[in-house]
Amino acid sequence: MAVKKSEKSKNEEMVKVDLLDVLLDENNTAPIFMYDEKGRQLEFEQVAVIPQGEEELYCILKPITKLEGIADDEAIVFKVDLDDNGEAFLRVETDEQKAISIFDQYYTLLEEDSKKYSKKKTDKK
Repeated sequence: MAVKKSEKSKNEEMVKVDLLDVLLDENNTAPIFMYDEKGRQLEFEQVAVIPQGEEELYCILKPITKLEGIADDEAIVFKVDLDDNGEAFLRVETDEQKAISIFDQYYTLLEEDSKKYSKKKTDKK
């Protein structure tokens, strides 16, 4: 389950939202809240969503909440899975090679985007 702060309320009301709606909304800048196994609320910033074929979806989230063993400049790869009710949820990708592959794809996308931006700037001159 993902929750986000309602942008309409100054009281920062927590509302349950569809995880896929949040992840795939290009305009979403609200933090993503999850809970760990101890029930502690964790806050994350969405960095990227990386599809793998037509069946798998991964996301890279940067912890806003300080997490033991995670540096301030590090992010975590999560796989989007479905529970028995068909609702999306996130699980940490524990396969190190898969996580590295997701980060590599993210860096490739950043590089391609940077090249497009540089070309557009050059073309405008």
